Amino acid sequence: MSPTQREREPEAVAERYARRANGNRYSFLNPDVWQTQQERQRAMLRLFRQLRWTDLASRRVLEVGCGSGGNLLELLRFGFAPRNLAGIELLPDRFAHAMQTLPSGVVLMQGDALQVKLPDASEDIVMQSTVFSSLLDAPFQWKLAQAMWRWVRPGGGVLWYDFTYNNPRNPDVRAVPVARIRDLFPGGRLRYQRVTLAPPIARRVCALHPSLYPVFNALPLLRTHVLAWIEKPQT
Repeated sequence: MSPTQREREPEAVAERYARRANGNRYSFLNPDVWQTQQERQRAMLRLFRQLRWTDLASRRVLEVGCGSGGNLLELLRFGFAPRNLAGIELLPDRFAHAMQTLPSGVVLMQGDALQVKLPDASEDIVMQSTVFSSLLDAPFQWKLAQAMWRWVRPGGGVLWYDFTYNNPRNPDVRAVPVARIRDLFPGGRLRYQRVTLAPPIARRVCALHPSLYPVFNALPLLRTHVLAWIEKPQT
């Protein structure tokens, strides 16, 4: 991938986000949003328990595409320590919001993640949430995945949350199926679970009553996202 291509994709991502007009669709006042969030939180906590990570405060985490800081704030509530959390965000307005939201101990960096210089094998978790589905350039996806993998220490992993089905109404995003995750991290040990009731369905059923979310979400075919853990083997 040439430097020109590498520079073009971050600019394109910023343009795509600027075109989106989601209004209050992702407000926590909407029952479908907090149902989705709580489901994902439970899945993450089950994963940490399966990994036998009893001391979360000692674990180092870097989020690529940290947005306004919501996921890092969530990890603080789980018990991760601010001094061990870091985030990279491309969009200046979201970065500014994260700076206002998160405690000063959290390290935040603004710009293209491929331009960030971090020590190899320095993180227990490198996480991304719906970042790769916003990257339409396959070589850029590959380069970013390589960088993330370098930053993970052996025994740690990439924590991944993204959707696996295309949205025909949104040409600015592209689904990332499980096979693509395997291609991006060929050296990793992948485990995953399907989560998140399809948002259009979730909005409709939660408008009737929030208790309908788990009823419909019990059908695996209606889940559109995966929460994956790609573990880097010990050397």
